[in-house]
Amino acid sequence: MPMTAKYATTCGVCASPVRPGEDIAKAGQRWAHAACADTAGPSSGSSGARPTSSSGKATTTKAPRPDMPAADGALEVWTDGACSGNPGPGGWAWATRDGRQASGAEAGTTNQRMEIRAALEAVRALEGPLVVVSDSTYVVNCFRDGWWRGWLARGWVTSAKKPVVNRDLWEPLITIVNERGDISFRWTKGHSGDEMNDLVDRLAVEQSKAVS
Repeated sequence: MPMTAKYATTCGVCASPVRPGEDIAKAGQRWAHAACADTAGPSSGSSGARPTSSSGKATTTKAPRPDMPAADGALEVWTDGACSGNPGPGGWAWATRDGRQASGAEAGTTNQRMEIRAALEAVRALEGPLVVVSDSTYVVNCFRDGWWRGWLARGWVTSAKKPVVNRDLWEPLITIVNERGDISFRWTKGHSGDEMNDLVDRLAVEQSKAVS
C-alpha cells in the first residue's frame, strides 16, 4: 500500500533518490518509489541469492542507468515541480539555456503532479527534438523504463490492478511523446550544482509560495 515519504532516502529498485512527499511502497523488503514498486513485481524482494565478496560478505552491485538516446540537435529543457505539503500549494517550471522559461502554480496539488505538469508544459511549448532533464525519477523512469506501455496495455491500471495515479496529466504527456517521437528524458540529481536544475527549482518554489 503506497505511503508518503517523510524523509529523504534511496529507492530500493531504481537506486535513485526518494524525496520527502513522494509516494513510496514496499518492494520486497525495501522501500521504493510507488511506481518502481509497482513495476518491480514479486521478484524484487530479498529472497534470492546475493553476490558475495571474497570475504564471504554479501555485496550489492548497482548497474548504471543508461540515458535514453537523444535525437540529433535536441534542445535540452530542465523541468521541476515543488509542493508545500502533500497535498498543498504547488508550482511547476521549465527553462532552457537560451533564456526561454515558464512557470505556474496550483492551489491544491502534490509534488508528483507538479513534476509531471512541468514536463507536460515544456513539451507543449517547445517544438522540435527535446531532451527533458528532470530530477524526478517518477517522470524519467516512466519513459526510460517504459512504464507507460504496461499502463496502456492494461487500460490505465497498474500491475496491482489499481488506477494509474495522475492519469489526467500522464495521458496527454505520453500521447505527445509518442506522436512526436523525438523527445527523450534524462535524470539529474537535484540540488547538486546543476545551475539549470537550481533555476527551475527556484521558479517552482516561488510559484508554490505565491499561492500559499
